[in-house]
Amino acid sequence: MINCIIVDDEEHAIDVIKHYIKSVSQLNLIACFTNPAEAIVFLEGHQVDLLFLDINMPELSGIEFIQTVRHAGYHFVLTTAYREFATDGFDLDVVDYLVKPVPLARFLQAVTKVQKLIGKKDADNALIQRDNDYFIVTAQSKSKMVKININDIDYIKGMKNYVAFHHNGTRTLSLITLKDVEVRLATKHFMRVQKSFIIALDKVVAINGNHVLLKGVSSEIMIGDTYKKLFLDTIKKNLII
Repeated sequence: MINCIIVDDEEHAIDVIKHYIKSVSQLNLIACFTNPAEAIVFLEGHQVDLLFLDINMPELSGIEFIQTVRHAGYHFVLTTAYREFATDGFDLDVVDYLVKPVPLARFLQAVTKVQKLIGKKDADNALIQRDNDYFIVTAQSKSKMVKININDIDYIKGMKNYVAFHHNGTRTLSLITLKDVEVRLATKHFMRVQKSFIIALDKVVAINGNHVLLKGVSSEIMIGDTYKKLFLDTIKKNLII
């Protein structure tokens, strides 16, 4: 499932893209914004893969929006009435550039491009996981490098500018983002369960309401509302009753 949001200052334009999204079962629309600044705040606390983004918006243009969040690994499809911004968009590695009024067929072509990119990234990440059963991180002191065995990881916690790896009874702090860690780990073995936590699925021993208990970890981890359905659907695949 590809989580997406729409950012456009025109309600009618949002309604068109919302209608198109409903025709693609792999797309999950989680929010719409007419204010780009509000969308940037939303991104900080939610898992988003794809943004349908207008360019000509007051206060913050679509180009400026991408420049603000471009290093977080999002995919962008620009939707605009202005063809002259196409070069700027592609210089920022957007997936596609749709000119309003956007035909459904053209929208579907853009979505197909996104699906191929995400599928390739997933395949590359899975290859990394198969070929390497460990990775090296620079510790908080920056002068120390630590080897972390993938199978030893219990969970990973985001802490503002740092990430804390909890592995084999040890905590290692590293100056890296949780998003960067997430794309390095195979999703079949790890899953984000809230804004600040990624857990190892094979360490799950119990689920108690909105909390998950991990083997060897004394405190329960809360499951965030945004991630709960996908997490429970994944767990239920192994349900035998």
